[in-house]
Amino acid sequence: MNNDRRHFLKKAGALAASGLALPYLSKASGLTDLFAAEKSVGIQLFTVFEKMNNDPKGTLEKIASIGYKEIESAFSTRGGYYGYKPKEFKKVVEDLGMTWRAHHALGAPFKLPPGRKLPVGSDGKPITIPTMMNLRDNYQQLVDDAAEAQLSYLVCASTPVGTQDEVKNSIEVFQKTGEASKKAGIGFAYHNHATEFDPVEGGKTAYELVLSQTDKDLVKMELDLAWATKAGKDPVALFKEHPGRFPLWHVKDIKKDLQTITEVGTGVVEFKRIFEAVQIAGLKYFFVEYDLAPSFDTVQTCYTNLKKIIG
Repeated sequence: MNNDRRHFLKKAGALAASGLALPYLSKASGLTDLFAAEKSVGIQLFTVFEKMNNDPKGTLEKIASIGYKEIESAFSTRGGYYGYKPKEFKKVVEDLGMTWRAHHALGAPFKLPPGRKLPVGSDGKPITIPTMMNLRDNYQQLVDDAAEAQLSYLVCASTPVGTQDEVKNSIEVFQKTGEASKKAGIGFAYHNHATEFDPVEGGKTAYELVLSQTDKDLVKMELDLAWATKAGKDPVALFKEHPGRFPLWHVKDIKKDLQTITEVGTGVVEFKRIFEAVQIAGLKYFFVEYDLAPSFDTVQTCYTNLKKIIG
C-alpha cells in the first residue's frame, strides 16, 4: 500500500470515527483528495453518443485514457446497453479500470418535444431511435437490469412534466420505481432539464412538486448544473432547501447566453462554489456531460478544466 493510499484511509477512518464520514470533503482545498485517492470524475455517455453507437469498446478505451473513472450510461441505437447485456457491459467497463455507476432510462415512451428534431449522425441523416424500455411500462425490468449490473443508481433521464396530470403520473412512476429500487439494493434519482423549473397549472414548478410529493428516501435528484443555471436556479440554494437529496450531479457548463452548452470551465456555472457544498448536497458521484460533444478534444478539455477547478 503506498503512502498516499495509507494517508487517505487513515483520514477516512478518522472521519468515520467522528461520525462525519462523507463521500467528499466540504471545502475546495479538500477536493484534491478526489483525485489523490482516485475518487473519480465520471462521464455521462450521452456526451459521446454517436461514438458509443459506432464503437462502444474503442470509445470507452479513449475515455479511460483521458482519466475518467466513473461511467453513467444512456440509451443507444444498438439497443440494450450499447448492444451488451448488463453483466457484459459491466465487464467491458471494469476491464478498462472504470466503474459503471448509473444508467439513464426514460420515464415514459420516447416522444420528441414539439419543434425538436432528432440529432443528425455523421452520415448527415437523423439517427434512428430503437424501441426503448421506459419506467412507466418497464420499471421492474429496468430495476432488475440495474441490480444485475450492480449499479449504484437507476436514473430517470426525462419524463413528461408539462401539465399537472403529467407531473402527477410521473410522481407515481417515481414512487414505484424508488420502492422497487430500494428492494433491489440500489438508489433511484431524477435528472432535470430546464423545463422542470417552469410553472405548471397551479403555479408551482414540476421540480417543486416532485421534491415535495415523493419520499425523500426513495427518490433522490441528479442535478444538472447547467440546466438549473439556465432556469435561473442556484444549485447551492437548492441543496440548502433539500439537504442530502442530491447524490448525483451532471457537471455541465453553459455560455452567458444561457442557450449554448460549452466545455466545463468556459461558461457561467459556478463550479468551485457548488463543489464547496458537496456535504449539504449529499454528493456521491458526479458525471461530466457535454451534449453530443463534437470530439474527444472536448471531452479532454472538460476533464482537464474540472481537475483545475476543484483542485
